Amino acid sequence: MHLQGLAAIVTGGASGLGAATAQRLAGAGCRVAVLDINEAAAVESAQRIGGIGIACDVGDAASAEAAVTKARDAHGPARILVNCAGVGTAGRIVGRDGPMPLAAFARVIRINLIGSFNLLRLAAANMVQLDPLEDGERGVIVNTASIAAYEGQVGQPAYAASKAGVIGMTLPAARELARAGVRVVTIAPGLFHTPMVEALPPEVQQGLSNSIPFPQRLGLPAEYASLVEHIATNRFINGETIRLDGALRMAPR
Repeated sequence: MHLQGLAAIVTGGASGLGAATAQRLAGAGCRVAVLDINEAAAVESAQRIGGIGIACDVGDAASAEAAVTKARDAHGPARILVNCAGVGTAGRIVGRDGPMPLAAFARVIRINLIGSFNLLRLAAANMVQLDPLEDGERGVIVNTASIAAYEGQVGQPAYAASKAGVIGMTLPAARELARAGVRVVTIAPGLFHTPMVEALPPEVQQGLSNSIPFPQRLGLPAEYASLVEHIATNRFINGETIRLDGALRMAPR
């Protein structure tokens, strides 16, 4: 897929992996719609790259439908969707105060898993109606999982379950949408420089960096964005989950 002039949607695009991805796609010539729960931050991120910022609660059907419609009205139907919106709430199944509140578990599933499916279904419905490009391709959807889906640590049951769900729907979605020329790929990042990690004390960040075999540092959002761009332009990558983690395999805790 040649990216110049294509419409793209990036959820969670106001910061971290999403902001870096929006910037990368805009730099490649895409017309980017930045979706985020924080409308002001979405608009600010979009203004930096010449895109459009739109408020969106990815876990809400009406909010997502309105956001996708607004993006389509501004840029035309998107051929690229990148799902970066997510939360990383930690909590043990049984903690000091008893069992984890079910609402806390449900919130992570709602945003990370249901939110990814919500935007996938809406973007795919538009993509399948587009004219085919080279090899019959009509679009590409990139979801974000985590290596926690494979090696979830103590305190990550909700997060690991949500990201495992994202990985689990990748191949069925790719198989279903293949007939329309829409690819579905997932990236499973390791430890990256994101607002969540940067809020940790420096010594904690250094300890996390030391756990990564090579390169022995946290991943850069630009490296995630670079992989998104490669996936978008390499038509033979489909139905796969790609680890992006510096060979890290997380310990139990």
